Amino acid sequence: MPQPKDLDPSAYAAVGSTQLMEVGSSVGALLIHGYTGSVAETRPMGEYLAAQGLAIRCPLLPGHGTTPQDLTRIHWQAWADEVEVALRDLQNRCGVVFVGGLSLGSLLTLWLGAEHPEIAGLIPMAPAVRVRNRLMPLTPLLRYLFKYSPFGSVGDQDLGDLEAIHRIWCYDDMPLWGAAEVYLLQRRVRKTLSRIHQPILIFQGRRDAQLPPEAAQMVYDGVASTDKTLLWLEHSGHNLLADGERESVWARSHAWIRAHSRRAHASAVFQPNTSVA
Repeated sequence: MPQPKDLDPSAYAAVGSTQLMEVGSSVGALLIHGYTGSVAETRPMGEYLAAQGLAIRCPLLPGHGTTPQDLTRIHWQAWADEVEVALRDLQNRCGVVFVGGLSLGSLLTLWLGAEHPEIAGLIPMAPAVRVRNRLMPLTPLLRYLFKYSPFGSVGDQDLGDLEAIHRIWCYDDMPLWGAAEVYLLQRRVRKTLSRIHQPILIFQGRRDAQLPPEAAQMVYDGVASTDKTLLWLEHSGHNLLADGERESVWARSHAWIRAHSRRAHASAVFQPNTSVA
């Protein structure tokens, strides 16, 4: 698995413009990377959206961007705490905030959506609410027997673009402790889907070898959102933020954010003031 020296795995942030797209307030987007991955996945999309005027936060999840050893005693709550901090930072700066994430990042996106109804919209990409690996439910036990997966790291053989491997920074090993935490978070998120009411835009690669097709459909069917879209990427694998259709994901996300930013602002403007003088 790659760790190209020309890719930066560290956290990324962009201020954005004071006002965006005539919505009357600044708009922010929180983008969350996947398990064993890094901000090298989310940074290009963040830079694209920042160029359109959005304030961006791409946090580096604890245990990532360093060595696999740092994922051998992690807990999913540490990842949740990190994205909570990034969300609060954006909310302090922006009137409208969207959240998107890839794989593990999609689980954290959905978790935030259930916990924070004020989020304007969610963009889960390759939502990992279910995986193909049948050993995943055993990881809470296996992690006490094996430090790393004996089968190696998650492969990227499903990528549609042969050059995509050069756009990925991730670990060479799969720490089973952290994998078990992903599983525990996955179970929690599946139970909270019905609490999600925000507009939601789901991306799923047709070539994805890590997730079964029903995973994305499970999210689509499980959320309580009335405004929901599931988009299939015919030539993309699991890491669709690095694959050949990534720029389409950026552009479609931007158009969707633009439309829903206006709606979110209009809703806030016309919401009756119930405060008592």
